[in-house]
Amino acid sequence: MKKLLILESNEAFAEELSTYFSKEGYDVCGVTDDGAEGLKLIEKFAPSVIVLGLLLKNIDGFSVMESARAGGKKIDFVVTGNFADDKIINRAIALGARYYLMKPVSAQIVGERVAEISAPENAPAAEKYERKRAGSLDERISNIFISIGIPPHIKGYGYLREGIKLAVNNPGIINNITKGLYPVIGEKFNTSASKVERAIRHAIEVAWNRGRVDAVNAIFGARVYIGSEKPTNSEFIALVADKLILESMV
Repeated sequence: MKKLLILESNEAFAEELSTYFSKEGYDVCGVTDDGAEGLKLIEKFAPSVIVLGLLLKNIDGFSVMESARAGGKKIDFVVTGNFADDKIINRAIALGARYYLMKPVSAQIVGERVAEISAPENAPAAEKYERKRAGSLDERISNIFISIGIPPHIKGYGYLREGIKLAVNNPGIINNITKGLYPVIGEKFNTSASKVERAIRHAIEVAWNRGRVDAVNAIFGARVYIGSEKPTNSEFIALVADKLILESMV
């Protein structure tokens, strides 16, 4: 059973997380809003996963990650925060965060991200492989989004990531994006295909408006786009999916 620690300043959200993970079979070894207390719990219980809020008493979330890293602790952090600033997100990732989730976020979404990086010890080998593969794919996509400036707090972020994952697993779906890919994403997120299309387009526009074209070209290894030229939704999804496939991410 995986040991999980919750460090969260919002009491109601902390309780929601604790209840969710306990029901999912995790060993919740502690819940606190105090970073200093959190470090003591880390030493005492050696959790494998920590759901970490950045705003904590006495010692903030960044300091908790820095201390754990300095002590050689092997911990997977799933960080939650109210900040959409690229520098803060990049710092969290650099310190070992496997995911950075913008608040408000549900316990279920946090749980899904934790599950991707934390297969049960007694899980069949095939299941462990699938979860590890899914987690690695999500991490790579998230890193690409961070590099080109797609912020995680906008709806299109999740829709676009799901679209890329679908295209990686089934490249042919990109040829039927309107009647195939959008409806599948909409069903998963309980929204319409048209809203999915608009949100994905907005996410891509945000990146281009931030002037990250050079970063995009660096990722794809060529001058794919110049100036204000923007890809269509299908072009962008296909480019990222092809890159991931070529890098043997699946």
